[in-house]
Amino acid sequence: MTHLVRYPRVRVIGSRWSPQIHRIKDFLARNQIAYEWLEIDRNVAARQTLAEHGLASDDMPVVIFPNGTHLIHPSNIEISVALGMPAHTQATSYDIVIVGGGPAGLAAAIYSSSEGLHTALIEREALGGQAGTSPRIDNYLGFPEGLSGSDLARRAATQAHRFGVDILVPRAVTGIQPAEPDHSVMLDDGSTLHGRSVAITAGVTYRRLTTPGAERLIGAGVYYGAANTEAQAVRDEAVAILGGGNSAGEAALLLARYARHVTLITLTDSLPVNMSRYLVDQITAVPNIQIRAGSTVAEALGDTHLDALTVKHVTTGEEHHLSVAALFIFIGAKPHTGWLAGLLARDDQGFLITGGVGQQRPPDWPLERDPALLESNVPGIFVAGDVRHGSIKRIATSVGEGAMAAQLVHAYLDAKS
Repeated sequence: MTHLVRYPRVRVIGSRWSPQIHRIKDFLARNQIAYEWLEIDRNVAARQTLAEHGLASDDMPVVIFPNGTHLIHPSNIEISVALGMPAHTQATSYDIVIVGGGPAGLAAAIYSSSEGLHTALIEREALGGQAGTSPRIDNYLGFPEGLSGSDLARRAATQAHRFGVDILVPRAVTGIQPAEPDHSVMLDDGSTLHGRSVAITAGVTYRRLTTPGAERLIGAGVYYGAANTEAQAVRDEAVAILGGGNSAGEAALLLARYARHVTLITLTDSLPVNMSRYLVDQITAVPNIQIRAGSTVAEALGDTHLDALTVKHVTTGEEHHLSVAALFIFIGAKPHTGWLAGLLARDDQGFLITGGVGQQRPPDWPLERDPALLESNVPGIFVAGDVRHGSIKRIATSVGEGAMAAQLVHAYLDAKS
């Protein structure tokens, strides 16, 4: 499998059912890095390449780089360093530090930097966020033929680089210490950035399936999102998708191009409840997609990898055995805000509360003015995108909020100075 992008191609060697291999492939694909996957069980060249480098099967997974060097059991950060991706930001002080590189974060970065603000963007996994994993986006303004999430992320990242945004991937923010005149943003490598303002655009993470067997088989047939990464690996096999929203629908259409059969399992009695009409029309027209409505996954079965599911009807309790090679899960998301507990105000689901119409002034708010529309309960820390309480979970609205946050930050900094 190959992905064509700006970094030199690397080779990844390992077993299809290795969770580490899935993580590595997903990291490379989502970061637009070209790679060739040599599956040890099916590819003679994989075994030959291992021997050429003096490696054995116990060393897998192995990543081999264009200069001939290799890494055994590498972390994502080790891979990024070997590829020459920046390990540190170019400076330590910025007008704005943006936490999260999804559509909202990229929009905030582009608009901030284009307006003359010294801007840093920190992303823990890959630019584009969850939107970057979308196989196809058909309803985004200005793209009548649709585009993939990875293509949207690549275009936005190119714009951000052109405007001089200082981007650091993959790197996680572990905490924020509010202060005047600069907030301190702590990173997982022990370093600290200082920002006159901060924008939290950290997005959301997939909700986990608590079904017996599901957690044990993650990366070995059970996947959250990742339809792009694993699509060609399930060629001519049967797969299942759990979920009834747009992400599940997009994944079903993509996988149906490769898999022999796709079963879409949804809790709702019919698809249109949570899925856009255009997706419903496309799905019902594809002959190798079957819909099991009003159902859920009761158990994931398999020893070293997934080989079957127990599918249960939620009303009748009737169960069916479904032989599949992979299960892709899209059952909603929760905000990535646990690291902000005790600092920023959150609702009962963890989404960050911001100022605006109908919002009461936070009890600990220190200024005479009210918080701005996207401002948190801490002055100078703004929130945009899916992580915000009351946000509309669409790519276009996340981009709009990111752009709006940039303008609010500009006004905040002007007032400060």
